[in-house]
Amino acid sequence: MKLKKYIWPVVGVATIGFSVWLLYKELKHLSLDDVWGSLAAINPHHWLMSGLCTLVAYAALAGYDRIALQHLKRKVGWLFITLTSFTTYALSHNVGASVFSGAVVRYRAYTSRGLSVSEIGVLVALCSFTFAIGTIMLIGFILVYEPEITERFVGVLPVEASATTGVILLGIAGLYLLGSLFKLRPLRIGSFTLFYPAPHLVIQQLVIGPIELLGAAGIIYFALPEAGNPGFMVILGIFLISFSAALISHAPGGLGVLELVFVTGLPDMNPADVIAALLVFRLFYLIIPFIIGLFIILFFERSQLAVAEREERQAELK
Repeated sequence: MKLKKYIWPVVGVATIGFSVWLLYKELKHLSLDDVWGSLAAINPHHWLMSGLCTLVAYAALAGYDRIALQHLKRKVGWLFITLTSFTTYALSHNVGASVFSGAVVRYRAYTSRGLSVSEIGVLVALCSFTFAIGTIMLIGFILVYEPEITERFVGVLPVEASATTGVILLGIAGLYLLGSLFKLRPLRIGSFTLFYPAPHLVIQQLVIGPIELLGAAGIIYFALPEAGNPGFMVILGIFLISFSAALISHAPGGLGVLELVFVTGLPDMNPADVIAALLVFRLFYLIIPFIIGLFIILFFERSQLAVAEREERQAELK
């Protein structure tokens, strides 16, 4: 048991080290001045568009929680859902092990609104599945639209796929919808049971999941220059592959992994411009939300402490 606790952190650190080493080999000819010059070259309009894409992505993430709460038939205010979701993902994107770190934040928040441990477990599972099904759908669509995109990663990632793979992935999303429409038996993993959401909730999942990923990829797309830019669909495909690789690596924030896959996937672009765009992504999608999330946690814990003290005083008066 003790050994298992250290496996994923070790894997994450090892992945960061290996990715940084490979990235250094790719970028050793670059200087900080090159990257700073690329950052300075991003025009204000594109900074604004990257910021708006961030808002779209985090608004969609709040939709994940909203869908799960609808499935549980629990009513929680939109503002509370938005702040909880924002804080959950702001921390988990930076810390890594998103399912576990996200579960801790959601547990602390939603138990204060009367949800049970089992309900929060279902909520976390559904939020994770909304992300997964959205990723599957978009990767399937990209492979149908741009089947040659995996050729960009030969020798770096064990990725081999085609338009047929894309059709299969889209078929998986379709089967999930059919499972809901025909009310198939729930999925059981050990003692955990996950019922298919109602069809109108599944449709929301199939819309909200891709919107979050489109927003996140848009941050990078608008921060990249036009010179050598292969277009949004290719950038989206590279983002999906890099973000998936970063999650699998268990590296906090995908550090090194995200950069390596992107630089490899965009050989026709100036590496300094790619790194600059990824710095913008990390600033908007990771760093700023992380800082805001910490203040939200402090405010929430302070308010919970005040409630506990008030209840204690009332109990003493009785």
